[in-house]
Amino acid sequence: MGEAAGFRLGVIGALFLSVASSVSIVVCNKALMSSLGFPFATTLTSWHLVVTFCTLHVAQRLNFFETKSVDMKTVMLFGILNGISIGLLNLSLGFNSVGFYQMTKLAIIPFTVALETIFLHKQFSQKIKMSLFLLLIGVGIASITDLQLNALGTILSGLAIVTTCVGQILTNTIQKKLNVSSTQLLYQSAPFQAAILFVSGPLVDRCLTKQNVFAYRYSPIVLGFIVMSCLIAVAVNFSTFLVIGKTSPVTYQVLGHLKTCLVLAFGYTLLHDPFTSRNILGILVAILGMGLYSYFCVQENKKKQLVDLSSQVKEKEDAFPLLAVKSMNTGLQDKDSQDVKKSDKDSAV
Repeated sequence: MGEAAGFRLGVIGALFLSVASSVSIVVCNKALMSSLGFPFATTLTSWHLVVTFCTLHVAQRLNFFETKSVDMKTVMLFGILNGISIGLLNLSLGFNSVGFYQMTKLAIIPFTVALETIFLHKQFSQKIKMSLFLLLIGVGIASITDLQLNALGTILSGLAIVTTCVGQILTNTIQKKLNVSSTQLLYQSAPFQAAILFVSGPLVDRCLTKQNVFAYRYSPIVLGFIVMSCLIAVAVNFSTFLVIGKTSPVTYQVLGHLKTCLVLAFGYTLLHDPFTSRNILGILVAILGMGLYSYFCVQENKKKQLVDLSSQVKEKEDAFPLLAVKSMNTGLQDKDSQDVKKSDKDSAV
């Protein structure tokens, strides 16, 4: 019971850290890009990963966690895939409307469910599917504004969906298969993610913004916001690996859509962004969908734990049949002795 309670607290802490850090970095980056005119998102992401790796390296040197030898080929390919995924998502946003980009993010959940069902043979109940569908409808109502299709943008969105889903599934699979923690996997893969984005970032940003990141004039306030963004990104990257490792890729995507709703609400209340009754309705529907998803997941986990417990008891009985027989015989002998004592007592009377 103590281990189960500790695990639940760990999951709740990871979810809270993920939500808090993600909303914070969105606000920081919005100020950096919209107010201060720094539009180089992909290059900024590469700096995030460099700072994340350096922070983890210092933590490892201070013995906050231990490194673990893993298959470097697997980790390298995993890191490169995640780096490509980030670049494709940024390109998708650059070549598509905001509405179509939101549709791309929404498509990640059903595609992840399909991949896990086909390749990992994971089963999702009808209740889970219904709650996910309700969540997608709510986020769609709240966030989708316009849909403009174009061939290049559609191709980039399709590639972004595939690479993102595969990367998140691999995050969960590698942690369990190689028995590594989220910190260890992030520490091992961050250099490869940073390298692929560090090389491709300036090219992607130049393609999207028609500006050169190296020719930009960095004022002290811009540098301050970049440093702040990089520090928050450490928490974002760590919590991402932590959440996927402790839960599942689908749960992480559900959490991501909750963040979308929170960012919309935060933008309306504090930044006074345009907001309509449709946004409010969408957020409420999305929160209802996430609440149902969480409730059904908890119920199914309880059922699974009961099934696992009963199977363990059965396995013990099958493994030690002689003990079961002996216990049964002992019980019969005790019953016989009680009957004999009762008979003797009746005779004496």
